[in-house]
Amino acid sequence: MTDLLYSEEEEALRSAVRDLLADHCDAPGVIARTESDAPHDLAAWKALADGMGLAGLLVPEAQGGQGATHREVAVVMEELGRAVAPVPYLTSAVVATEALLACGTEDLLAELASGRRIGALAVSLHVAAGGAYKVVRHEGGSLHGELTGIADAAAADVLLVPADDGGLYAVDASSATVTPQVSLDLTRPLATVTLDGAPGRLLGDAEPAVRRALRSGAGLLASEQLGLADWTLTETVRYLKERKQFNRSVGGFQALKHRLAQLWLEVVNLRAAARNAADALASDEDADVAVAVAQAYAASVAVHAAEEALQLHAGIGMTWEHPIHLYLKRAKADSLAYGTAGAHRAALAELVDLQAP
Repeated sequence: MTDLLYSEEEEALRSAVRDLLADHCDAPGVIARTESDAPHDLAAWKALADGMGLAGLLVPEAQGGQGATHREVAVVMEELGRAVAPVPYLTSAVVATEALLACGTEDLLAELASGRRIGALAVSLHVAAGGAYKVVRHEGGSLHGELTGIADAAAADVLLVPADDGGLYAVDASSATVTPQVSLDLTRPLATVTLDGAPGRLLGDAEPAVRRALRSGAGLLASEQLGLADWTLTETVRYLKERKQFNRSVGGFQALKHRLAQLWLEVVNLRAAARNAADALASDEDADVAVAVAQAYAASVAVHAAEEALQLHAGIGMTWEHPIHLYLKRAKADSLAYGTAGAHRAALAELVDLQAP
């Protein structure tokens, strides 16, 4: 029987990451950054990647990484979700790294693991593992085409681009045109990537690399959604204990207690699903099923938690100065990332041979 409880090492990792994010990603700072032309917090990224070595958790030690597992990455993702940290961790340290691991590209892996370079898989953020994705034209050693909805492309140094010949190519971001798109989630901005004869280095077969990358992205996104939901629930409970109405604490009203109790149950269930997905990815046992189960459940819980937080904070929750809007936007954007809940339910039904009525 697998133990899904957090180990002492994982709790120590959580504490260290939370302390670092408290210093770098306080709410006023994140909000101010979303209003600027540079939404990514590269100082926080440097501290995570270079200072703590967290960008290389999934990379074996022999290839310049930490040789850890998806379980440790899941703990980091929870804390990044709690802080809605504007860093390219999921896109570079998880998705791009998994694609490179599938291709066995050691030099690029070492650069991503050290945090010296940031990678982005040039597949639209809404695509699920096994789903159809757009490719560019490969002609005479160069790449031509346009790809939209690429998360964190603005921060990337290297783009991993699938082409129509079935290959996955590494393209230096400086040889591509990256145009910001209007994004609901201001802390994980999207961009259009245009290639006009950009040189590309063949890494390997795109299809298995993209599938592996998107499966890990979806599975570990559930931990981000868990951290987000847990923060919004904790903050809402704290606020309702302090807020007074009719000379008593608002949290004492039974109707609100029921809503919070329901939310607590949902968050606890999400923790079980997210931990199971991370453990399955680490052991590669029934990972497809575990990821589909987690993602079929995670989106509704994260969105519900953020919506309840917004409503139960009343007027202050509607202001730009309060960070709840960041959490609601991240929850909504995450509900579409790496496949919708409906897409994962359909995939799950196929995996367990459950026919639709």
